[in-house]
Amino acid sequence: MDTKKRHFKCPQCGLSETIKKGTRRGKNRYFCKSCGHWFTIDRTKKDPVLWVPHIDGIPFRKLANEYGLSHAEVYNRVKTEMDALPDCNWLTVNYCNRFCGILVMDGKYVKVKGYKQKIPFIYGIDYLTHDIVISLLAPSENEEAFLKFFRLLKTVKYPLQVVVCDDRSSLIPALKHYFPYSLVQLCQNHYLENIRQTLHIRTEATHQRFFTLLQKRVFAHDVTLRVRNLRLHELYIQTAKNDLVRQAIIVDIYKRRRELFSCTNIPHCPHDTNLIELFNSHLQARLKSIKGFKSFHGAERFLNAYVLRRRTKPFTDCCGQFKHLNQKCSLQMTIKKQTEWSEILALQEPKNER
Repeated sequence: MDTKKRHFKCPQCGLSETIKKGTRRGKNRYFCKSCGHWFTIDRTKKDPVLWVPHIDGIPFRKLANEYGLSHAEVYNRVKTEMDALPDCNWLTVNYCNRFCGILVMDGKYVKVKGYKQKIPFIYGIDYLTHDIVISLLAPSENEEAFLKFFRLLKTVKYPLQVVVCDDRSSLIPALKHYFPYSLVQLCQNHYLENIRQTLHIRTEATHQRFFTLLQKRVFAHDVTLRVRNLRLHELYIQTAKNDLVRQAIIVDIYKRRRELFSCTNIPHCPHDTNLIELFNSHLQARLKSIKGFKSFHGAERFLNAYVLRRRTKPFTDCCGQFKHLNQKCSLQMTIKKQTEWSEILALQEPKNER
């Protein structure tokens, strides 16, 4: 075959004595000088990208049946395509700079072969854009993992104001190491749930009135710091004077009041981690069908592809203050203004080597 001019084989006679004879509807037309047969070649047609439907939950066998491929071939192609995808943290460093600075942070434990227990996949979502800024798979949830997470966050130049998170003893020291002036907002839902379990609210009536007053008066969202302190004092006098458990709860709330009520000082800051819990539920549903990963690298590869898919898939069911995000992608909300969206979409389409 001539390297400068390709001669396609005729589908009628199988010979390569063909010449190009114009186009029709954007497709090249060819004429066979041997048998006189005309045929069309669509050179723009590409093999389907398989990693996207796989991430969305379509099994390998179903993909194999749909595209007429073997199960092994689909598996290898998905693996190759995901290996070719850009690292999501790199994507944030190079393309994103429009963040609100309110980071909702949590993690999901995943099963990986070679580890006795499930290991944490830690990630943070920019609250107003819903974009996943940084993600990290770590061997364990300790201060070293959180130090690496916040080091990455520092690398992307994230304008951190506050971290909304669950109560993790190793998180705050790591945060203060890289962001000494940022605030922490503990998830009030989880904090109240811990109190509820301590007082056995669901099974005993002893502390139900105390818990209701605590919830409605102290954890009210439209209360100033001064009023909240007064209400804590009143609750202590009225209901906890002779109860050591209630006293301990009120004292702990007072000691941790800055971490529990930082949201009152920052506009749009949530008081819970409901947003990332919703993301976690979607991830959990996908991980349940996988039932674990064969290696640490395999888990990183899948989770990176999953995050990239979430960042480039349009929202459809946002409501309230986030209604404007519908039909838009989270990554689209944070990319630099001078960056073309088509350039970002091209990054999630790995080059086909077949």
